[in-house]
Amino acid sequence: MSRAYRTVATAASAEFVVQGSEFIGHVRPVESVDAAEAFVDAVREEYADATHNVPAYRVRVGDDETDGHFLREYSSDDGEPSGSAGKPALNVLAQQNLENCAVVVTRYYGGTNLGGGGLVRAYSRAVKAAVEAAEIVEERPHERVSITVAYDDSGTVRSILESEGYEFEADYEVDVSFDVRVPIADGEALRDRLRSATSGRADLE
Repeated sequence: MSRAYRTVATAASAEFVVQGSEFIGHVRPVESVDAAEAFVDAVREEYADATHNVPAYRVRVGDDETDGHFLREYSSDDGEPSGSAGKPALNVLAQQNLENCAVVVTRYYGGTNLGGGGLVRAYSRAVKAAVEAAEIVEERPHERVSITVAYDDSGTVRSILESEGYEFEADYEVDVSFDVRVPIADGEALRDRLRSATSGRADLE
């Protein structure tokens, strides 16, 4: 059974200054390693003029009974002294038991060296502040369900999806297509309900 996990509710950032150096913590929920890497790249591009952009993430990889699941953990010091930036950032995510979560801490050097301990404290604080701004939620692993139906059945399908509170996008063309984000644990029950409600006319993927 796919278990619930803790992650951040939304993207957020927080900033502060320590002895002239400006630190900006950026955090975002992600659903894959590719999404985490894309977020890191986007922050690095936006803050290309910064002295350092220190990334860290913890992402679930695999999540079924045969495969099990494990965490892909990654961090980099991005030019800061070894162990003074990336590892402290990652440690905050681990201590708060956050998964499917990526952070980047941007630093603009202010002319004063903070020393190893000062850097560890600043990078840890930046991640904690960003996570606090984003808020922690309990999440369940999700899957995408694609539903295609004729117009006559589209109202029935839409009302089922809305009553369950699932996120979805609808595309009205020759037929009506719904792209739905569903907790993996609920996926089969939803498919059964849609088949029943449309007398098997719904095309499900």
